[in-house]
Amino acid sequence: MTKLATQKNTHDSLNLSQNANSDQESVTLAKAKKPLSPMFEQYHEIKAQHPECLLFFRMGDFYELFYDDAVQASAALDITLTKRGKTEDETIPMCGVPCHASDVYLSRLIRKGYRVAVCEQVESPEEAKKRKGKTLVRRDVVRIVTPGTLTEDNLLQAASHNFLLAAVAQKKDVGCAWVDISTGDFYVETVPFDKFSAQLAKLQPKEIVLSHGFMKSSDLFDVFDEWKKEITPQPPSRFDYENGRKRLESAFDVKSLEAYGSFSRTDIMAAGALLEYVNLTQKGSIPRLTPPQKVNRDGFMDIDVATRKNLELVRTLQGEYQGSLLQTIDRTVTGPGTRKLFAWISAPLTNPTHINQRLCIVEFFFKNPNFRKTLRTLLKQCADMERILSRLSVLRGGPRDLVSLATSLIQAKEIVHLIEKQDLSDLPAGFKKKILPVAKFEGLLKSLQDALTLDEQVPLQARDGGFIRPGYLDDLDEARKLRDEGKTIIAQLQMKYAAEYDIPSLKIKFNNMLGYHIEVTKTHANKVPEQFIHRQSMLNAARYTTPDLSEMEQKIQQSSEQALTLELHLYEKLVAQILENTNALVALADLLSILDVTTSLAQIADEQDFAKPVVDDSLTFDIKGGAHPVVAAVLQRDNEKEFIRNDCDLNPVNRLWLMTGPNMAGKSTFLRQNALIAILAQMGSFVPAKSAHIGIVDRVFSRVGASDNLAKGQSTFMVEMVETASILHQATERSLVILDEIGRGTATFDGLSIASATLEHLHEANQCRTLFATHYHELTTIHEKLKHIAFHTIQVKEWQEKIVFMHKVIKGCADKSYGIHVAKIAGLPQPVIARAEAILETLESGKASKHMAAVSQMMSEQLPLFQVQPEPTAPTIPEEHQDVLDTLENLDINTMTPIEALTALNELKKKIG
Repeated sequence: MTKLATQKNTHDSLNLSQNANSDQESVTLAKAKKPLSPMFEQYHEIKAQHPECLLFFRMGDFYELFYDDAVQASAALDITLTKRGKTEDETIPMCGVPCHASDVYLSRLIRKGYRVAVCEQVESPEEAKKRKGKTLVRRDVVRIVTPGTLTEDNLLQAASHNFLLAAVAQKKDVGCAWVDISTGDFYVETVPFDKFSAQLAKLQPKEIVLSHGFMKSSDLFDVFDEWKKEITPQPPSRFDYENGRKRLESAFDVKSLEAYGSFSRTDIMAAGALLEYVNLTQKGSIPRLTPPQKVNRDGFMDIDVATRKNLELVRTLQGEYQGSLLQTIDRTVTGPGTRKLFAWISAPLTNPTHINQRLCIVEFFFKNPNFRKTLRTLLKQCADMERILSRLSVLRGGPRDLVSLATSLIQAKEIVHLIEKQDLSDLPAGFKKKILPVAKFEGLLKSLQDALTLDEQVPLQARDGGFIRPGYLDDLDEARKLRDEGKTIIAQLQMKYAAEYDIPSLKIKFNNMLGYHIEVTKTHANKVPEQFIHRQSMLNAARYTTPDLSEMEQKIQQSSEQALTLELHLYEKLVAQILENTNALVALADLLSILDVTTSLAQIADEQDFAKPVVDDSLTFDIKGGAHPVVAAVLQRDNEKEFIRNDCDLNPVNRLWLMTGPNMAGKSTFLRQNALIAILAQMGSFVPAKSAHIGIVDRVFSRVGASDNLAKGQSTFMVEMVETASILHQATERSLVILDEIGRGTATFDGLSIASATLEHLHEANQCRTLFATHYHELTTIHEKLKHIAFHTIQVKEWQEKIVFMHKVIKGCADKSYGIHVAKIAGLPQPVIARAEAILETLESGKASKHMAAVSQMMSEQLPLFQVQPEPTAPTIPEEHQDVLDTLENLDINTMTPIEALTALNELKKKIG
């Protein structure tokens, strides 16, 4: 086997059912003719229930892996593969990882695509011995670790959400539900089929749960292929509406979900399936989740997949964080702040009131740099409270989480006092209300401060003890004193025995098997007194005990157990008190993340001289002195020449700019920077410009850059046409469209015709704000009569047979592209350059130029510049056949048997008559 079922084709089933059987384990058991040991019988029974996972089988202080799991894990983790016993004549492969360091190994396995079932000892050896018959310690899987169900800090990226998404199809809509169980955020939304890809690109889920039937949808085959590594198939039964509704109502203890909003049938199917998957992987221990929130698409800017990639919002075209817009403007100091910045940049707003509220807060911090600096210093010391609460709710937290929470509450208290001293009259009323509830935490903070040792060195696990402050509880102090004094007495007892019996090498040691014991080397065996009771013989030493040692051991053990029991009880009380304040703590965490984002945006605005934009309901798009935020930052960082700033005024009179100019002059940079400025403004950020007035943009479309998609069998030109078609079908008068070199991937006349027709459609039908860059200079002649078009070019200066790119956008048209000059810079051989210049001269002065001029004249005279061809109308369906159409739409032919399909077809034929 190369990997488990999860590593095969994504259309194979990952079934978390308790009744699933593993082919590999069946083969192994078939070979095992001799009876297996009780431990291996237990192992096989548990492994058979989780065939799709690597099984971390707890044995003492290690998680052991056996058989094929061990072979795969040892290779993936680069650890030693050993063996334990035999099955017939074959040794059983084994490897293991220490429990205290298991998170490190889990992280590596999850990144490599494995799923891991964590099998713990669910009773102590002492409890097992109390049972009659077999004394094998009971074990059970307590959790299945998958990419979308992580909660531990060291398995997660602090700066990004870890979304688990479930999706289900209903007619031509896709119901989406997604949750970050490390924070508890839970959302639902139903999107059209053609928006599903953009939804995934926006959320970047780490795991996607789909039904087997939905995965066979031909309409979304390319989408599923792109996300195949993240997909986890599930049985269709888990997406049942009625079961999903009951699950949700039970989980949130309500009689109806209407208390949380209006949810469609599709929303509930997806959310119910998501909750069921979380329940299965967490083995019933569902973490704290917020009630599902219905996302309103109308409130956010629509950005399709191609545009997100082209504009490199959160990842570059190479898939890297470094060099993206997010990385360039990120000055956040906390994980929650970075996650919120990611959310804002991925989904800019379209409501001017909400946008200006964000801008108002950023401006407040921008104008108060000293206050901002102090605030950011305090924020830096705040922990990730959302993730702490999630871990505590599923009993995966520890004393360090309590200490971190206490420290965060102390900092929050300082932050609120600091803010209250400021004049808040310029801030939105809603923001000021967020600050008031912090006073509610005085009681919780006092409890944590009184009880805990506020030290970073407190243990990770509560079972290790030592985190309750001395002096907090008299009984605990007394138990600790007895325990510690007992250890001192044992040390004194060792010195007494060594001196009394003249055995300098005598040591009193401790292990889990024998407890406290006396160890004497064989060299001094003849000096051992008769009252020493023999316990164990070894190769070079022997072990003994005495009545005094046994009595002292019992006292130490009792006091240690008593101390630990008291600490665990106090820990549970503190956790319960924290969880009682969950909603208020979540609200506080949200406030701190908003403070982090807004102070971060104010910081970058201060550093890069960004300006506060004017955002309203108009159709204005007026940028003065605009810059590309990423390119400008790189030039500043590398101390290169200053970025050349440019204006862009797309107003109702000249809403379409036709831009010509040479390669490498900066057209693509200019196009992208204006789209990025719109996105920054509507997410609530200052922008890289001297000034900016932006009327709300409902959608941004970008068709910039050449690329193919060989996996889909699409050439560069085909990709270009698909993306252009999407723009022409969807852009509205409120949209912002940037297009670069439409039609360049085909023959000259074909490309010129497509570019011309596209330009006309954008001008006459879409009527959107558009930046249209091209090398087809003929378009300036063809379309000079268009009412709302303006011609711009990139300034170039020629000097001593060389050209200098000025990177300045000016009014006018270019008459050449300087392509040969660019080829020369690129290093083409001189003979090729010379020949190209000769051919170009012939073409420009001969018949070719005359022919092109004739074509241009013909197109300008004959093309219906001001008449857009009507869209073909869909055929009307007779009323009496509407029920037939409804039946057809609801048929799921992917899951029907041939007999069922024929029966359905016969029924439809009868209805038609």
